Amino acid sequence: MQVNACLNGVVAPDVDLVFKALADPTRRLLLDRLREQDGQTLGELCEHLDMARQSATQHLGVLEAANLISTRRQGRQKLHHLNVVPLHEIQERWIDRFERPRLRALSAIKQRAEEAMSDTKQDTQTYVYVTYIEASPEAVWEALTDPDATAAYWGHRNESDWQPGSTWQHVRNDGSGISDVAGTVVESDPPNRLVTTWAGADGNDPDVSTVTMDLKASGSVVKLTVTHEDLIPDHYRQISGGWPVVLSNLKSYLETGSPLPPDLWGL
Repeated sequence: MQVNACLNGVVAPDVDLVFKALADPTRRLLLDRLREQDGQTLGELCEHLDMARQSATQHLGVLEAANLISTRRQGRQKLHHLNVVPLHEIQERWIDRFERPRLRALSAIKQRAEEAMSDTKQDTQTYVYVTYIEASPEAVWEALTDPDATAAYWGHRNESDWQPGSTWQHVRNDGSGISDVAGTVVESDPPNRLVTTWAGADGNDPDVSTVTMDLKASGSVVKLTVTHEDLIPDHYRQISGGWPVVLSNLKSYLETGSPLPPDLWGL
Protein backbone atom coordinates (compact mmCIF):
# COMPACT_ATOMS: atom_id res chain seq x y z
CA MET A 1 0.00 0.00 0.00
CA GLN A 2 1.38 3.40 -0.92
CA VAL A 3 1.78 6.02 1.80
CA ASN A 4 0.84 9.53 0.62
CA ALA A 5 1.77 11.40 3.75
CA CYS A 6 4.50 13.49 5.32
CA LEU A 7 6.07 11.85 8.37
CA ASN A 8 8.21 13.90 10.75
CA GLY A 9 8.71 16.56 8.08
CA VAL A 10 10.06 14.10 5.51
CA VAL A 11 8.22 13.84 2.18
CA ALA A 12 7.21 10.29 1.43
CA PRO A 13 9.01 8.68 -1.52
CA ASP A 14 5.93 8.42 -3.72
CA VAL A 15 5.47 12.19 -3.55
CA ASP A 16 9.06 12.62 -4.66
CA LEU A 17 8.31 10.37 -7.60
CA VAL A 18 5.28 12.48 -8.51
CA PHE A 19 7.30 15.70 -8.58
CA LYS A 20 10.09 14.00 -10.53
CA ALA A 21 7.60 12.70 -13.07
CA LEU A 22 5.95 16.08 -13.48
CA ALA A 23 9.29 17.84 -13.96
CA ASP A 24 9.61 16.55 -17.54
CA PRO A 25 7.59 18.37 -20.26
CA THR A 26 7.16 15.19 -22.31
CA ARG A 27 5.58 13.38 -19.39
CA ARG A 28 3.30 16.34 -18.74
CA LEU A 29 2.28 16.18 -22.40
CA LEU A 30 1.45 12.49 -22.03
CA LEU A 31 -0.77 13.33 -19.06
CA ASP A 32 -2.47 16.03 -21.13
CA ARG A 33 -3.19 13.50 -23.86
CA LEU A 34 -4.74 11.10 -21.36
CA ARG A 35 -6.75 13.90 -19.83
CA GLU A 36 -8.17 14.69 -23.27
CA GLN A 37 -8.83 11.02 -24.07
CA ASP A 38 -8.35 8.40 -21.41
CA GLY A 39 -7.52 4.77 -22.13
CA GLN A 40 -5.06 5.07 -25.03
CA THR A 41 -2.58 2.55 -26.33
CA LEU A 42 1.13 3.24 -26.69
CA GLY A 43 0.69 3.66 -30.43
CA GLU A 44 -2.10 6.19 -30.00
CA LEU A 45 -0.03 8.20 -27.54
CA CYS A 46 3.02 8.14 -29.82
CA GLU A 47 1.00 9.67 -32.66
CA HIS A 48 1.19 13.01 -30.78
CA LEU A 49 4.87 12.75 -29.88
CA ASP A 50 7.97 13.06 -32.03
CA MET A 51 9.81 10.21 -30.34
CA ALA A 52 10.45 6.51 -30.62
CA ARG A 53 8.13 4.04 -28.97
CA GLN A 54 10.96 2.92 -26.68
CA SER A 55 11.43 6.45 -25.31
CA ALA A 56 7.69 6.88 -24.83
CA THR A 57 7.59 3.57 -22.98
CA GLN A 58 10.29 4.79 -20.59
CA HIS A 59 8.35 7.99 -19.86
CA LEU A 60 5.17 6.02 -19.26
CA GLY A 61 7.09 3.79 -16.87
CA VAL A 62 8.11 6.81 -14.80
CA LEU A 63 4.52 8.01 -14.72
CA GLU A 64 3.27 4.58 -13.71
CA ALA A 65 5.89 4.36 -10.93
CA ALA A 66 4.61 7.70 -9.60
CA ASN A 67 1.07 6.30 -9.69
CA LEU A 68 0.04 9.03 -12.13
CA ILE A 69 -1.16 6.49 -14.66
CA SER A 70 -2.40 2.93 -14.52
CA THR A 71 -2.57 0.27 -17.20
CA ARG A 72 -4.92 -2.56 -18.03
CA ARG A 73 -5.10 -5.24 -20.67
CA GLN A 74 -7.93 -5.35 -23.19
CA GLY A 75 -7.35 -8.32 -25.41
CA ARG A 76 -3.92 -7.86 -26.94
CA GLN A 77 -3.90 -4.13 -26.23
CA LYS A 78 -2.43 -2.35 -23.21
CA LEU A 79 -4.45 0.71 -22.31
CA HIS A 80 -3.13 3.64 -20.27
CA HIS A 81 -5.37 5.54 -17.88
CA LEU A 82 -4.84 8.79 -16.01
CA ASN A 83 -4.82 8.62 -12.20
CA VAL A 84 -5.48 12.05 -10.71
CA VAL A 85 -5.31 10.99 -7.05
CA PRO A 86 -1.63 12.00 -6.50
CA LEU A 87 -2.30 15.37 -8.15
CA HIS A 88 -5.32 15.89 -5.92
CA GLU A 89 -3.27 15.12 -2.83
CA ILE A 90 -0.60 17.63 -3.87
CA GLN A 91 -3.30 20.23 -4.45
CA GLU A 92 -4.80 19.63 -1.03
CA ARG A 93 -1.47 19.89 0.74
CA TRP A 94 0.34 22.70 -1.09
CA ILE A 95 -2.42 24.70 -2.72
CA ASP A 96 -5.76 24.38 -0.97
CA ARG A 97 -4.48 24.79 2.55
CA PHE A 98 -2.23 27.79 2.03
CA GLU A 99 -2.58 29.35 -1.38
CA ARG A 100 -6.07 28.92 -2.84
CA PRO A 101 -7.62 32.07 -1.24
CA ARG A 102 -4.71 34.20 -2.41
CA LEU A 103 -4.64 32.59 -5.85
CA ARG A 104 -8.37 33.20 -6.23
CA ALA A 105 -7.87 36.85 -5.29
CA LEU A 106 -4.97 37.22 -7.74
CA SER A 107 -6.96 35.50 -10.46
CA ALA A 108 -9.90 37.86 -9.86
CA ILE A 109 -7.60 40.90 -10.02
CA LYS A 110 -6.00 39.62 -13.23
CA GLN A 111 -9.42 39.01 -14.79
CA ARG A 112 -10.67 42.50 -13.88
CA ALA A 113 -7.48 44.09 -15.22
CA GLU A 114 -7.76 42.19 -18.50
CA GLU A 115 -11.42 43.15 -18.83
CA ALA A 116 -10.60 46.80 -18.14
CA MET A 117 -7.83 46.77 -20.74
CA SER A 118 -10.13 45.10 -23.23
CA ASP A 119 -12.91 47.62 -22.59
CA THR A 120 -10.49 50.52 -22.92
CA LYS A 121 -9.11 49.16 -26.16
CA GLN A 122 -12.60 48.67 -27.58
CA ASP A 123 -13.72 52.14 -26.52
CA THR A 124 -10.83 54.06 -28.12
CA GLN A 125 -10.87 55.33 -31.68
CA THR A 126 -8.40 56.63 -34.25
CA TYR A 127 -8.83 59.78 -36.35
CA VAL A 128 -6.85 60.28 -39.57
CA TYR A 129 -6.69 63.45 -41.65
CA VAL A 130 -4.67 63.93 -44.85
CA THR A 131 -3.99 67.26 -46.51
CA TYR A 132 -1.70 68.44 -49.32
CA ILE A 133 0.23 71.69 -48.86
CA GLU A 134 2.20 73.54 -51.50
CA ALA A 135 5.34 74.10 -49.47
CA SER A 136 8.61 72.42 -48.59
CA PRO A 137 8.80 69.79 -45.84
CA GLU A 138 11.04 72.13 -43.87
CA ALA A 139 8.45 74.92 -44.02
CA VAL A 140 5.64 72.59 -42.90
CA TRP A 141 7.79 71.24 -40.07
CA GLU A 142 8.61 74.73 -38.85
CA ALA A 143 4.95 75.74 -39.00
CA LEU A 144 4.04 72.74 -36.85
CA THR A 145 6.74 73.28 -34.24
CA ASP A 146 7.53 77.00 -34.09
CA PRO A 147 5.65 78.81 -31.27
CA ASP A 148 5.08 82.02 -33.25
CA ALA A 149 3.91 80.15 -36.35
CA THR A 150 1.45 77.98 -34.42
CA ALA A 151 0.19 81.08 -32.63
CA ALA A 152 -0.65 82.59 -36.02
CA TYR A 153 -2.91 79.82 -37.31
CA TRP A 154 -3.74 77.66 -34.27
CA GLY A 155 -4.47 80.17 -31.54
CA HIS A 156 -1.99 78.32 -29.32
CA ARG A 157 1.78 78.22 -29.12
CA ASN A 158 3.37 74.79 -29.43
CA GLU A 159 6.39 75.05 -27.14
CA SER A 160 9.17 72.47 -26.84
CA ASP A 161 12.72 71.73 -27.94
CA TRP A 162 11.15 68.80 -29.86
CA GLN A 163 13.72 66.27 -28.76
CA PRO A 164 12.58 62.71 -28.02
CA GLY A 165 11.70 62.43 -24.35
CA SER A 166 11.12 66.17 -23.92
CA THR A 167 7.81 67.63 -22.85
CA TRP A 168 5.74 69.91 -25.03
CA GLN A 169 2.89 72.32 -24.26
CA HIS A 170 -0.02 73.77 -26.19
CA VAL A 171 -0.08 77.24 -24.61
CA ARG A 172 -2.93 79.68 -25.05
CA ASN A 173 -2.24 82.66 -27.28
CA ASP A 174 -3.83 85.19 -24.91
CA GLY A 175 -0.75 85.79 -22.79
CA SER A 176 -2.15 83.88 -19.82
CA GLY A 177 0.51 81.19 -20.06
CA ILE A 178 -2.17 78.51 -19.59
CA SER A 179 -1.56 75.18 -21.33
CA ASP A 180 -4.64 73.32 -22.50
CA VAL A 181 -2.68 70.31 -23.69
CA ALA A 182 0.67 68.88 -22.68
CA GLY A 183 2.56 65.72 -23.45
CA THR A 184 5.83 64.08 -24.39
CA VAL A 185 7.79 64.01 -27.63
CA VAL A 186 7.95 60.31 -28.53
CA GLU A 187 9.69 60.59 -31.88
CA SER A 188 11.18 63.53 -33.74
CA ASP A 189 12.65 63.18 -37.23
CA PRO A 190 12.72 66.63 -38.90
CA PRO A 191 11.23 67.24 -41.38
CA ASN A 192 9.64 63.82 -41.84
CA ARG A 193 7.86 62.59 -38.73
CA LEU A 194 6.76 63.88 -35.33
CA VAL A 195 5.05 61.74 -32.68
CA THR A 196 3.72 63.23 -29.44
CA THR A 197 1.41 62.21 -26.62
CA TRP A 198 -1.51 64.44 -25.71
CA ALA A 199 -3.10 64.81 -22.29
CA GLY A 200 -4.45 67.43 -19.90
CA ALA A 201 -1.82 69.95 -18.87
CA ASP A 202 -2.39 69.30 -15.15
CA GLY A 203 -0.83 65.86 -15.53
CA ASN A 204 -3.82 64.09 -14.00
CA ASP A 205 -5.64 63.24 -17.22
CA PRO A 206 -5.88 59.43 -17.50
CA ASP A 207 -6.92 59.65 -21.14
CA VAL A 208 -3.62 59.98 -22.99
CA SER A 209 -3.73 59.90 -26.77
CA THR A 210 -0.99 59.89 -29.41
CA VAL A 211 -0.59 62.12 -32.44
CA THR A 212 1.63 61.15 -35.38
CA MET A 213 2.42 63.69 -38.09
CA ASP A 214 3.97 62.24 -41.24
CA LEU A 215 5.35 64.56 -43.92
CA LYS A 216 6.08 63.26 -47.41
CA ALA A 217 7.30 65.50 -50.22
CA SER A 218 6.14 65.07 -53.80
CA GLY A 219 7.58 67.75 -56.03
CA SER A 220 6.48 71.11 -54.66
CA VAL A 221 3.73 69.58 -52.52
CA VAL A 222 3.87 67.99 -49.08
CA LYS A 223 1.44 65.27 -48.10
CA LEU A 224 0.73 65.74 -44.40
CA THR A 225 -0.96 62.84 -42.62
CA VAL A 226 -2.13 63.37 -39.05
CA THR A 227 -3.09 60.24 -37.12
CA HIS A 228 -4.64 60.75 -33.70
CA GLU A 229 -4.91 57.44 -31.78
CA ASP A 230 -6.33 56.16 -28.48
CA LEU A 231 -9.20 58.64 -28.39
CA ILE A 232 -12.16 58.04 -26.09
CA PRO A 233 -15.52 58.82 -27.75
CA ASP A 234 -15.91 62.32 -26.25
CA HIS A 235 -12.41 63.33 -27.30
CA TYR A 236 -12.92 61.79 -30.75
CA ARG A 237 -15.92 64.05 -31.37
CA GLN A 238 -13.89 67.11 -30.35
CA ILE A 239 -10.84 66.10 -32.36
CA SER A 240 -12.78 65.24 -35.51
CA GLY A 241 -14.15 68.76 -35.55
CA GLY A 242 -10.88 70.45 -34.61
CA TRP A 243 -8.24 68.92 -36.84
CA PRO A 244 -9.87 69.88 -40.18
CA VAL A 245 -9.99 73.53 -39.08
CA VAL A 246 -6.40 73.56 -37.79
CA LEU A 247 -4.95 71.88 -40.85
CA SER A 248 -6.98 74.01 -43.28
CA ASN A 249 -5.65 77.03 -41.40
CA LEU A 250 -2.12 75.65 -41.68
CA LYS A 251 -2.51 75.10 -45.42
CA SER A 252 -3.80 78.66 -45.94
CA TYR A 253 -1.04 80.08 -43.71
CA LEU A 254 1.74 78.40 -45.69
CA GLU A 255 0.29 78.90 -49.17
CA THR A 256 -1.02 82.46 -48.84
CA GLY A 257 0.85 83.85 -45.84
CA SER A 258 -2.36 84.27 -43.84
CA PRO A 259 -4.65 81.87 -41.98
CA LEU A 260 -8.36 81.65 -42.59
CA PRO A 261 -10.51 84.45 -41.13
CA PRO A 262 -10.83 83.98 -37.33
CA ASP A 263 -14.62 83.70 -37.49
CA LEU A 264 -14.17 80.45 -39.43
CA TRP A 265 -11.79 78.85 -36.93
CA GLY A 266 -14.34 77.66 -34.40
CA LEU A 267 -11.52 76.85 -31.96
